[in-house]
Amino acid sequence: MLSDAEHVKALDAYRAFLSERKTVVISTKDENGEPFLSIVPFAIQEDSLYVYVSEIADHYTYLHNAETACVLIHGGESESANLFGIERARFDCIVTECVEEGHDDVFERLGARTNAKMVDLLRTLDFHLFRLTPQKGRYVVGFGKAFDVSFDGSRFDHVVIDKKPAVAESN
Repeated sequence: MLSDAEHVKALDAYRAFLSERKTVVISTKDENGEPFLSIVPFAIQEDSLYVYVSEIADHYTYLHNAETACVLIHGGESESANLFGIERARFDCIVTECVEEGHDDVFERLGARTNAKMVDLLRTLDFHLFRLTPQKGRYVVGFGKAFDVSFDGSRFDHVVIDKKPAVAESN
């Protein structure tokens, strides 16, 4: 069990982690119901992730047709002391396609996280804005340090599983 100080430290690390990451892996289903993964830059606004994708990309069609998606935000391999415990946050999300008008703040954030001139250029092309609203999630920052979380961190519950090794039966 974590002490209160360790819990607060982990929550601060979680919030810093989300603010530092720039890309998200999105899991959707293709037209046959098979899993499909893609990676795109994102911006955070109003406790949601926003992604901007081209109609020509497969993930546009899958997001356009989806009600839900799963996302993974992960730390870098070079930043992790142990790849089995690499820092990551996973969320089940509700998918909403948004009109661009009225979302200038989202585009400003996306430009600040990536490249503002590139975002301006993409806005003249066939790109569409999607809001991914996280519902429930899991943040992992190492062995024994997994947390069931809400995106905003208001829920941040340490996951503790007491598993005893199975005793091998002799034949």
